[in-house]
Amino acid sequence: MQDLQRNKQGKFSKFFLNNKFVIAMLILFIIGLNILVYSRVSFIFTPIVVIVKTVILPIILTGIVYYLTVPIVNYLEKKRIKRIYSIIVLYLVIIGLLTILISSVIPVLKEQTLSLIDNSTEYFEQGIEMVQSITGSNIVNQIQQSGNFDFNQILNELQTRGTSMLNNLFSNLTSFVGAVTEVIISIVTVPFILFYLLKDGKKLPVYILKLLPVRFRSQTYEVMSEMNHQISSYIRGQIIVSFVIGVLLYIGYLIIGLDYAPVLAVIAAFTSVVPYLGPAIAITPAIIIAIVTSPFMLLKLIVVWTVVQLVEGKLITPQIMGRNIRVHPITIIFVILTAGNLFGVVGVILAVPGYAILKVIVTHTFHWFKKRSHLYDEQTNTN
Repeated sequence: MQDLQRNKQGKFSKFFLNNKFVIAMLILFIIGLNILVYSRVSFIFTPIVVIVKTVILPIILTGIVYYLTVPIVNYLEKKRIKRIYSIIVLYLVIIGLLTILISSVIPVLKEQTLSLIDNSTEYFEQGIEMVQSITGSNIVNQIQQSGNFDFNQILNELQTRGTSMLNNLFSNLTSFVGAVTEVIISIVTVPFILFYLLKDGKKLPVYILKLLPVRFRSQTYEVMSEMNHQISSYIRGQIIVSFVIGVLLYIGYLIIGLDYAPVLAVIAAFTSVVPYLGPAIAITPAIIIAIVTSPFMLLKLIVVWTVVQLVEGKLITPQIMGRNIRVHPITIIFVILTAGNLFGVVGVILAVPGYAILKVIVTHTFHWFKKRSHLYDEQTNTN
């Protein structure tokens, strides 16, 4: 009788518990059941969603500044300066740098930005005239006849869409002002959150681990350490790389004599935070200004951008970023596009670090499941 029960248990374990397909279907069923339950009682989580939306931006901004400043505080602490005094010294240095930035750099950028905005209409009209002069040539007419399409119609369509985009921008001005107000409030709260995070940040993992069962603490600490390493490496590396790209482009723009060099370099530095897609966005206004200036200026701009991208890709990024986030470039592009469609600009900026965190969690979860289920153990056949 016992042998019969053991035989039944062995068959059940073989065809169900140790069957990868059955386990996969069971996991999918549980996930689908959770989604169904959430869709029916989603109103319960509305207060949580509101709280998350309220605190997410200050937390993100504080996290970025924290990962940039915590190495300095740790270094000063190693030099036998109390942590609280190290934080105060850091704050004084930041206040001094911001004072210099506001008093010397911001006025120049403001003047050039206003000048660029004032001349944007003229640049647009000159670009339209240049395109129309090109489309009026014999070669283009032959291309239009052979391809059965009209460049003027395409220009009119672009003008119409541009006008509609401007109208939508002005109609959404109220929401834009609300978003700017939210960002300003978040920035104001950053120094206060950052102070306590720098002061007690080392204690946070210990508090989290105390909430978990003892047997899960070591593995959870390993996951948290790897996630912290991924985030810190990406944030520090990407910001340093973006800053270096902005400086190199500013020098290059000054050498070739491109107008609005400081503004274009700042735009390039900020957009370079987004891998691969950022440089394509940053070069667009520079190309427009170069085309309107002269064809030779466009050629010089292409040379500057090529040199900067080669230096960044072959020298700067490998030295600063290394290979901490081992993600294929195609995967990064798809992740950025998907996150942008789901969460907008914030999704584009946080796509890569978010994917790196998710990859760490999924990888460790899979290793834990692989170890516990024995579904991936190699079977040794003994003759």
